[in-house]
Amino acid sequence: MGRRVVCLRHGQTLWNVEKRFQGHTDIALDETGIAQAARAASLLAALRPTMLVASDLRRAYDTASALGRITGLDVMVDKDLRERGGGEWEGLTRDEIRAGWPVEYEAWEAPGGEDVAHVADRVAEAVERWAGRLADDGLLVIASHGAALRLGICRLLGLPQELWSALGSLGNCSWSVLEEGRRGWRLMEHNAGTLPEPVSSDDSPAATADG
Repeated sequence: MGRRVVCLRHGQTLWNVEKRFQGHTDIALDETGIAQAARAASLLAALRPTMLVASDLRRAYDTASALGRITGLDVMVDKDLRERGGGEWEGLTRDEIRAGWPVEYEAWEAPGGEDVAHVADRVAEAVERWAGRLADDGLLVIASHGAALRLGICRLLGLPQELWSALGSLGNCSWSVLEEGRRGWRLMEHNAGTLPEPVSSDDSPAATADG
């Protein structure tokens, strides 16, 4: 088994419940989010992570800190793991965005916001940078944000941008697992809320093992 990265989305916030665009706005976890972070931490601790890194936004940092308290690991901070910047849309609900910017809403391109390719690049580069500090059998847990993680994962997998929408979103305090093989990163779990388990199937060796 090579180096592994668990990409953990932060717990729920009030703005998640209200369907507001959070972006770079520093919103705290709500009570449900705090409980979600504690539950995720209790599960992920069993994987024996060797490094914890979080976005500098507190919803992600506090989610990582719940795991840090169990494992005894310090949480390192990387601003490149922030959520996609929402420009003029930050703090607005989806209905407000649709009403005010119908054309931009369809493309999901916020005025003054961050380009998806830029987000994908900065998040993927951050994951690679921290993963490069792991031992060969190390496990990195990155606490970040829904759009940021999805875009970064797409970039790490080498997917062309026109296929990025094929990868679904991450729920609050759900995670995806990347494993490094000889041919690059592979997605082993996506939007999981339980511990990864070994896969046994009739799929090709390239899909089920390090081909």
